[in-house]
Amino acid sequence: MKKKSFFTRFYVVICLAFFYLPILVTMIFSFNSSKSLTNFTGFSLRWYEELLNNVEVYKAVYVSLSIAILATVISTVLGTITAIGLSRSRKVVRELLLNVNNFPILNPEIVTAIGLMLLFSSIGMRKGYTTMLLAHIAFCTPYVITSVYPKVRSLDPNLANAAMDLGATPYQALTKVILPMIKEGVFAGALLAFTMSFDDFVISYFVSGNGVKNISIVVYNMTKRINPTINALSTIVIVVIILVLLAANIVPHLRKKSLNRNHRRNTVIAVVLVAALCTLMIRMGITANGKHVLKVYNAGEYMDLSLLEQFEEEYNCTVVYETFESNEMMYTKLAAGETYDVLIPSDYMIERLIKEDYLQYLDWDLIPNKKNLMEDVVNKRYDPGNRYSCPYFWGTVGILYDTTVVDPEDLDDGWELLRNPKYNGDLYMYDSERDSFMIALKALGYSMNTTDFDEIDAAYEWLIEQRDTMAPIYAGDDVIDNMISGNKALAVVYSGDASYIISENEDLDYLTPSQGTNVWYDAMVITRDCSETDLAHAFINFMISEESALSNTAEVGYTPTVSSAFEEMKESDYAGISSYVPQIENPKNEIFGYQEPKVKQRYAELWTKVKAQ
Repeated sequence: MKKKSFFTRFYVVICLAFFYLPILVTMIFSFNSSKSLTNFTGFSLRWYEELLNNVEVYKAVYVSLSIAILATVISTVLGTITAIGLSRSRKVVRELLLNVNNFPILNPEIVTAIGLMLLFSSIGMRKGYTTMLLAHIAFCTPYVITSVYPKVRSLDPNLANAAMDLGATPYQALTKVILPMIKEGVFAGALLAFTMSFDDFVISYFVSGNGVKNISIVVYNMTKRINPTINALSTIVIVVIILVLLAANIVPHLRKKSLNRNHRRNTVIAVVLVAALCTLMIRMGITANGKHVLKVYNAGEYMDLSLLEQFEEEYNCTVVYETFESNEMMYTKLAAGETYDVLIPSDYMIERLIKEDYLQYLDWDLIPNKKNLMEDVVNKRYDPGNRYSCPYFWGTVGILYDTTVVDPEDLDDGWELLRNPKYNGDLYMYDSERDSFMIALKALGYSMNTTDFDEIDAAYEWLIEQRDTMAPIYAGDDVIDNMISGNKALAVVYSGDASYIISENEDLDYLTPSQGTNVWYDAMVITRDCSETDLAHAFINFMISEESALSNTAEVGYTPTVSSAFEEMKESDYAGISSYVPQIENPKNEIFGYQEPKVKQRYAELWTKVKAQ
């Protein structure tokens, strides 16, 4: 028995460590003095200071809390009433409605999210705070019904009738008899609804708009680059949860004697709180009177947000700034009817948007700062003559390597370096279908835009052989911190990420192979349905001013398209990377082009097989 007890305790300790050790690590690294998420360099409150100065986080906290509270109150009322009604319905109706109620619970969130997004778009409802609130009410209510209904079914069905026979009104029978007996189920449903709403990301991401973001969306955008303020924010949330749990267990004992006396006061406070939140919600949905509004859609963590404040002040306008995860996600929102004024997509997506008539011509007379642009970044294949686009950032895809590990002679192999058995198990491949196939195609001497299925199959075999001999780890943005910490000797990265990594680890260097690589461009475009054309042109002109471009690249770390900012970057923390980027004169370098659906499907099928190891 003692042996069994020992193992039981051991398993409990292991389980607790599995659940709570990551939380502890997060809290510890929130006090790290450097940006690293894996190497603790010293104690500092730096990230808490940055968090306190981050207005976007304040807004997100308000949105998350207010929507969670409102959605919880409304869905709890709706769910409780529905559960009581179902208990008195006919069996056929009851079973049918309970099965319907289970659909949102069993449905994958992405399906619910897209369905709600299409619903709001089809009825012409402007996405923002209201649509997010309605969506949260919709997916929280079924959980409340599921929690309350078993409690209602356990009651004597004649209980309400007996109360009314004794003189109670239907309302009194509900509030004085029924609700007190099912309050555990109601509280459980309310807590579940609050948790689901506060934590939601997928549905919120698809139904939000006009700059309305909750904490989940803001945190997700922060993960695009190393941003330790996430740790500080998470630590604060954890501390608040601990305090709430302590209060929930201690306060009831302290207030037991005065519960009846304070009941009315608590009810008044709750009503006032809900009313205040409703007022704030209404105020949040109203834009500044008399101001023009410009809607900008950009990739996450890809702009110095202080520039937006400067632009608003200079042009007396409001900028509604939203971010997307990928070019494909951005396209999905556009296709669903979402409207924006300025987009910042990548080259191949710009080509697609032009083909499908989503964009309008730029009036370059309204963009006098065009003179600041580098000659190397204009008039590219995705938009000849730059009729639709103004370059924003640019760079290459290359190999980041540890100079203390990688033999200099091996660098001459170019992309074949990534199949050198000497570095088996020491490689990060970028988890990207197009970039990975680009590497294989270039290594084989083919165009990265090939539509020849035989060449595509040959690239697939190259990637399979690499996978089997090199045991690469397919990574995303987490490669940044891992390479700074020296966890691997080789990694495929974008030049902008390489610039930051090298600035943090002097043992690393960056190679663009002689076989050619992808030279990529992100650019600003104006949509066909833009409602503020002049303001959109002013924004583009503002972003390519010498001051804005330098501030932007200093914040983001990617290579600017403005000549003066590019030259000054050579003397900054990112010194050195600029000497690698201008290798676009290599005739083997290419820009990604638009893929026809059947070609894209072929790449996707083969990439799935590569990853299925």
